Formats: sequence, C-alpha cells, structure tokens
Amino acid sequence: MRILNAVWLLLAAAELLAAPARAQAGKGTTPFQVGDRILLRVEGDSALSDTFTVVTGPALRLPDIGEISLADVPRSDVESYLTRELGRYINDAAVEARALIRISLMGEVARPGFYAVPIDLVLPDALMLAGGATSMARIDRISVMRGKASILDESALQAAVARGATLDELGMRAGDRIMVPRGTNDPESKWRIAGLVISSLAAVVGIVALTR
Repeated sequence: MRILNAVWLLLAAAELLAAPARAQAGKGTTPFQVGDRILLRVEGDSALSDTFTVVTGPALRLPDIGEISLADVPRSDVESYLTRELGRYINDAAVEARALIRISLMGEVARPGFYAVPIDLVLPDALMLAGGATSMARIDRISVMRGKASILDESALQAAVARGATLDELGMRAGDRIMVPRGTNDPESKWRIAGLVISSLAAVVGIVALTR
C-alpha cells in the first residue's frame, strides 16, 4: 500500500505539470480494449487497490464484486465511471482510477522497450520513460506505428504534440509503437531533445514504478 500511495502522489505531481497543455488539447474518447490496464485505488479497501487488466467484454474483473462492464466507456472517463459503479457496492466510495496501456518505445531512445503508461501522458513524457531521445534522434520525424502503418501522418502528429495532445487523444492503443528515427548529429537536434526534457522529469519519476 505504501508503494501504491507513493505512485499516486508522484502521478499527481506530474498531473499538475501536464494539466495546462491538456486543457487546450481537448478530451480523448478512445474506448477500452482487452489488455488495457487500470490503476485503481479505493480508500480503505486494499483488495480493490491494485493494477487490474481489462478482460473480454471489455470489462474490469474485481475481487468480491465481479465484472464491471467497460463497453462504450472512454478511457479518459474511467475515474468518474468507476466511482459511480463502485458506489453501488461501497457507501461513499473514494475512488481514484487511471487507465494504462502497454506500448513500445523504439529507435533512438536511451532504453528501448515495452512500458505501461497512463493514457493521459503527453508524448514527450512517454519518451522520457525510456531515458529520453539520444543525440542522434530526429524528433521532428517521430512516428506512432500500429502494425506496419502509421496512425497519423508526420505533420498531423507534430501539430498534436505541439498543442500538448495526450496518448489518448492521439488514439494510441495497447501494442502501438513510438518510433524515434536516427538522423545526423547536428546542434539543432540537441535543442530539440532539451525541449522534450523540460517539464517531463517529474512525470518520469511517478510512472517508472508502473513499469517494474
């Protein structure tokens, strides 16, 4: 429980940094799919305070309660939705919930691999989970891949990142890949990377615990 509480406190700090950008970006509407995860905390109930995987339905299967349908529930609305649903079983339930997806960060990042990340994270913060971009990275040519295809063209993705769009608003799903291509080692690349680092460090501290 101490670890879980620490995760929530650190995620809250990251939330404060990212909130202004998200307020301008709008709200995502992507529904849940099987394999997504939900970081849940119910005050006073240790059995319901854990990370749960979305099962076929889609639904959330909880101890002593059973399955709660997530059909047509936007991932961005999970906290308010679960507060209502759990209120049927628990009086005055104090609920905190956050949707997570497992994605891969590949290419010119310090630690390529798979990471479970909150869907309300902005893309630069996601890169910082993998140690940030290398000095050879071409941040202006980053892509988000699903299978063999990009889910957004280059100009649309750059515009979305510039306005602070979250992973949910980009429409990212479990299994998607963020690809950072290799370029020339030029002075401008260092400034692009530095721009990603600013405002991202606090988010990294809070989310690293989710990937372990």
